[in-house]
Amino acid sequence: MRKFTPKGSGTAPATRKSASRPTPRMVVPEGGPGRRPAASSEVRPTRRPAANSEDRPIRRAAAVLGERPTRRSGTDSEARPTRRPADSGDRPGRRPTERPTHRSTLRPPATGTPRSKPTTPATPKKTGPRPGGPGQDRLQKILAAAGIDSRRACEQIILDGRVQVNGRTVTELGTCADPRRDVITVDLIEVQREAPVYILMNKPKGYVTTVKDDQGRPTVMALLKGVPGRLYPVGRLDFNSEGLLLMTNDGALAQVLMGPEHEIPKVYLVKVHRSPRPELLKEFQEGFLLSGRRLKPCHIEIAEKGDNPWLKVTLTEGKNQQIRRMFAAVGHPVSKLRRVQFGPLADPLLKPGAWRYLSPQETAAIKSL
Repeated sequence: MRKFTPKGSGTAPATRKSASRPTPRMVVPEGGPGRRPAASSEVRPTRRPAANSEDRPIRRAAAVLGERPTRRSGTDSEARPTRRPADSGDRPGRRPTERPTHRSTLRPPATGTPRSKPTTPATPKKTGPRPGGPGQDRLQKILAAAGIDSRRACEQIILDGRVQVNGRTVTELGTCADPRRDVITVDLIEVQREAPVYILMNKPKGYVTTVKDDQGRPTVMALLKGVPGRLYPVGRLDFNSEGLLLMTNDGALAQVLMGPEHEIPKVYLVKVHRSPRPELLKEFQEGFLLSGRRLKPCHIEIAEKGDNPWLKVTLTEGKNQQIRRMFAAVGHPVSKLRRVQFGPLADPLLKPGAWRYLSPQETAAIKSL
């Protein structure tokens, strides 16, 4: 029989340990380890609180951030992680989404220079003349010297792809060639360097100063008979105008004579309707405003008086029908126009429709301009 010990004795009753019952554990009171627990008639085992399901996303977020989460104790309101997850909009139970770090999604800094300078496209270099060796020259100059056309017109011929050098089509301006060694063709016709020719012609009325005319009118080329080579007129005269005209195959010289920057003087005899006032002639000499553009000053003097006088007009520029437009704008239309001097060239004995070669003195004078 089991013996009972009366209450108040200092010895605990001897009890038999049961193999199936777990050994109770001591629980630290809420006051901390420094206080002694209150006396209790029995010791109750304390179970660990079940892991709250809300701790899991915090632990996962802390693991992403590389931090250790703080354990919760007590109520849920007191337990908070040390640092909030990167994405505060994630719902519990879902792994926070990492923000993309691609360069296209990053904004440039508010101040300072951008991270990388924008690449500017390379500016294409202008194509210049190719360096030529001894005896070589620019292709357009060779064509002009051969009497093909003026230098500016030869440049357009090259751009149109009509020129070949040694069987290869050239479309680049500034290409150099040697006319003594290279085979140069225009429209597959070989170009031969011709001797320079200079002809002075007295153009009559009823001819146009072009090599060809789209309207089928006669050109000044019909007046040149028995002249070898290809010539072209330097400058122009209207269909109803007459006077001196230079014909040549020297493209370099033609470029100089037609350039407005050289200001080659040209003298005309002009017959106008009614005599203009002296104030009007003075306005022409100071620079007349025509079609909103001021013309260069020109010299005007009376060559022959009368109701319809002849005026001597000297121009240093050659606008299209400039003299006719000037006098028509002030009420004095032109009835006759004749060019009597072109630079240093003049020949009052040359009849209309006739022509002649320049003398060596005239050739030297015209090349010195």
